[in-house]
Formats: sequence, structure tokens, C-alpha cells
Amino acid sequence: MVFSLLVVSTLPQFVVPELQGLSVAPYQAVIEKVSGDSRIFSGENIRLRCSIPNVRSTWRYQWFRGDDELQESAEYSLWQAKVEHSGKYYCQGVRETVIGTTYTHKSLPVEIDVDGGWAILQVPPYHSLVGETLKVTCRVRGNPKLEEVILYRDDVEVMRQIGSSPHLHLANIALKDQGLYSCRATWDVRRRSHSVVSVATQVSVLEVLTEPVLRVVLSDPLVPANMMRLICHLQYNAHAPAPPLHFYFYKNGYKLATATSENNEVVKQTPGLYSCKARVPQLGLLRWSEPEAFGQVTVGTQQRQSPSILPRAPNPLTSIAPGPGLPLPTTAPFTAAWPTTHQSTAGPTDPPSTEEIPQPTDAPLKPIQSVPRPQLPDEIVQPNNQTAPPEVDDMSGDSDLLEPLADLE
Repeated sequence: MVFSLLVVSTLPQFVVPELQGLSVAPYQAVIEKVSGDSRIFSGENIRLRCSIPNVRSTWRYQWFRGDDELQESAEYSLWQAKVEHSGKYYCQGVRETVIGTTYTHKSLPVEIDVDGGWAILQVPPYHSLVGETLKVTCRVRGNPKLEEVILYRDDVEVMRQIGSSPHLHLANIALKDQGLYSCRATWDVRRRSHSVVSVATQVSVLEVLTEPVLRVVLSDPLVPANMMRLICHLQYNAHAPAPPLHFYFYKNGYKLATATSENNEVVKQTPGLYSCKARVPQLGLLRWSEPEAFGQVTVGTQQRQSPSILPRAPNPLTSIAPGPGLPLPTTAPFTAAWPTTHQSTAGPTDPPSTEEIPQPTDAPLKPIQSVPRPQLPDEIVQPNNQTAPPEVDDMSGDSDLLEPLADLE
């Protein structure tokens, strides 16, 4: 009798989830655009598909626009879309199990913008990187034959293109190129000119590798009391699959350890100037942090500085700077000295021996006669009123720009 009571008393804890119907599986749904674009004209179509990657179980899929539940199906389509259909769309997997209804996490949102106007500027769905080419398209409803397309950034014209192509390319973009972009398209119909302007769209430009910032962490429970952790903070924004990123840590310009893929290093607590370096060999990128002082660093003590790494060739993707605190190389002042017949063995505090320095004579010096430079046969002398033709740089060696830099430290 006691035995059966124990069995009955344990049943409720298994029944509760089924009664409540609340169970979340450790999966997340994903939305894929089957056809159409995120920005479409009213009257156009777009088709979306929901799936759960790497899961073979049978799921049903629920669709949402914002908080509103739409329908249950593997795909969701907008036919003859209207402006009011604009919004953020989600999907979620659901299925019945022995413990009740199980749900996946909702997918990341896909924002659909239905435009009721005449022009749409299509921009990349992801951020652009410094040094890349920004490719945009000025779409016009009905696809007329265009005469001219103008691209604006923050209401300032940045590009004008004559012809029927709606595609515009901005090469070698920089951080200053981010902003709100719009386009104006012009075409002729029956000798009448038509011109439309799109709604402004945000374009983000990021550095592939930002400047590192070194932080010294003392209160770390995972390291011994006499040790500290150096952390090299940065943002690495390369498109997937991203090449490997290497970290280096320095004290007073001396490397503390070999290259590592981890952005932190545990070292002994000793005073000095600490810095870190981040390097992507496959992209030819290298960035230094500013030096971070720990403890009392004696001013005026000669310390070895981090070596200066120079690129093989100019590369818009490469942002290379000398090591922290490095002065520009200077030329030592010239000091005249008379040659000696043998090496002096006097100590640094001994006065120089006058016998080792030959005295100058009173004989007059002969002047040096200048020799005229002969003109080479292939030299061409340009007249004063004629400009030499412009030189054309040979860019055939640009393939070396993406070679890995040699580690010169």
C-alpha cells in the first residue's frame, strides 16, 4: 500500500509540463528568402521559408509579423504586397511530444519594406568594410530605360552615371562613406522627362580590424595573486569565413610570448609599459595598441620599443602603424674625425692622446673640379612650353597586396 502511494505521489511532477504545455527546445528557427528582396514595390511578391538547421525531427512552423501570429506553414508568401504588409517577420518551430507541446526559439527577424513610391535604392543587406566596393542598385517601378542615375549620400551628390544601367559602384570605400544614401533616376517617355527620388537608406561601413585597446586586469580569480591578465580588446569584422587572427603581447617592446589566437595573456606583475598587437596574415592587416603603464615606470630609462612594421606595398585594407611610442628614425649628427693608424685602447675616462691624432699641415687644399655629366643617348629634353606626358603606373604587381606580411619583430 505504501508502495502504490509513493508511485502516485511522483506522477504530478511528470504531468505538470503536459498540463501547462510549456516546453522550449534548445533550437532556433531560421528564415530564408526563397524569392524577392527585402525591399519591394507594392504589388510585387516575396516568398520566405522557415527551417531548423541540423534537426531531423518533424516540425510545424508558425509565422509572425511583430507580435501578430499569421499562419502555420513551412513557407510564407506575400502576393501583391501592400504597404501595410511592411514589418519584421519571424518564424518558430512547434511539435507535439510525450511531455506536451514543444517550441523552438523564434528566428531572427527579417524586415520587409513595401514601398509605394517609384524608386528604391537597394543596398547590401550586411555592413560594408573599408577598402571594399559598395554596390547599389537604383530600381525604378516598371523598369523604364534610364537616361541618368545620381547617387546621394546625406543629400550630397557623390556619383552621376549616364546610361541605362541602374547599378552604381563606389570603389575603395572608407569610414567617411557611411551615411544615408538615396538615388535619383531620370528617363524619357514620349519626349517628356520623368525624374524620381528614392527613400534614403542607411549604409554602414566598418573597419576590418579596429585599433586594439589593452586592459590590465588584476582582480582575476582565475590567476595567482602575483600574476595579472592582459586583455587585447578589438573588433574583427571580416566576412565569413574569416581568416585567423593572431595576438601578440609586449612589455617595454619585448615580446612576452609567441603568437596566440586568444586575446589574453597571463603574466607576472612587474612594472613596465605593456602593449598588444593584432595581425591577420592572410589579409596583410596589423594594428598596435597604445602602451599601457603598470606600476612605476621610470621616465628617461632607455627601453626597447616595438619594431616598426612596414607594408610591402600600399594596400587600402592595411592599416599599419609603428609600434607604441616609436619616434621617427633620425640621422645621427655628423662629427668630423681624423683617421688613426691603430685602435685606441684608452678607457672612456682617459684623455685622448695627442700622438694618435695627426696635425693638419699648412699646405693649401686643391679645389675639387666639377665634371659635367654627359647626356645619355635616350634622354629627351622637353621644351619649356611643353608638358611631359603623364606617367602610367604599372599595377600588375597588385596581387602581392594580399600576401601575408612577414613577422619582422
